[in-house]
Amino acid sequence: MDMDKVFDYFQVVESEELILGRIEEKHLQDLFRIYDNEKVFEYCGIIPKHNVQTVSKMIGHFERDFQKRSRIKWGIFQKRDKHKLVGIMECMDFNQKINSVTIGYYLAEDCWGNGIATKSVKLIVKYLFEEVNINRIHAEVMPANETSKKVLIKNGFIREGLLRQASLWSGKGIVDLEIYGILKEDYVEKRFI
Repeated sequence: MDMDKVFDYFQVVESEELILGRIEEKHLQDLFRIYDNEKVFEYCGIIPKHNVQTVSKMIGHFERDFQKRSRIKWGIFQKRDKHKLVGIMECMDFNQKINSVTIGYYLAEDCWGNGIATKSVKLIVKYLFEEVNINRIHAEVMPANETSKKVLIKNGFIREGLLRQASLWSGKGIVDLEIYGILKEDYVEKRFI
């Protein structure tokens, strides 16, 4: 795992259609639109934020986490309107001993059903395997979140199991989690690119 590749400077990751880039103060209204929507976080361990100043402070927290080399949050932008933030892709829980990382993602509600989440996961998987040299990527999904499970399966992830009453999620209490994972050898063998 090349942690310097991830954290020495903020990497912008691009495909033909999408840009994963830095979330800045100029994106505040789009970010607030995402965090203010209860539906966006129905299956996440994140409590919606209904105060624009609170969301503004979060942008600083994103930067702090990046500087601490603990978590990175990219804004998801479509190239056809690269100034509008449509979602967030994050990498966290970097485990250098086993060369793994956890990903998470969420989109503005008006962007659901357009393939953006699937394309964003495809892009981050390619980046993590090909550029960062990660060996394992996984995601934790609430069992009822069928849409997210489909996004992961389309990208070559395998359901590895159910962890019962495994985690305490803000606003949700103790939750069951399904674990989906993909190894670099799976990616190379099937070429999910």
